[in-house]
Amino acid sequence: MNFKTLFCALALSLLPTLSTAMGCERGDHTAASCEAGQVWDSATQACVDSVSS
Repeated sequence: MNFKTLFCALALSLLPTLSTAMGCERGDHTAASCEAGQVWDSATQACVDSVSS
């Protein structure tokens, strides 16, 4: 294999891992990351206490 092919194969295999790590580093959150009893509020971009009626 030549160097360019090997480099491209390595880069393409690492991109999904790196993009996942970058997402966590930026602090992206979803409802799944909220604690029990909290829900994700997209307006404030934070977990808030769940209000039940």
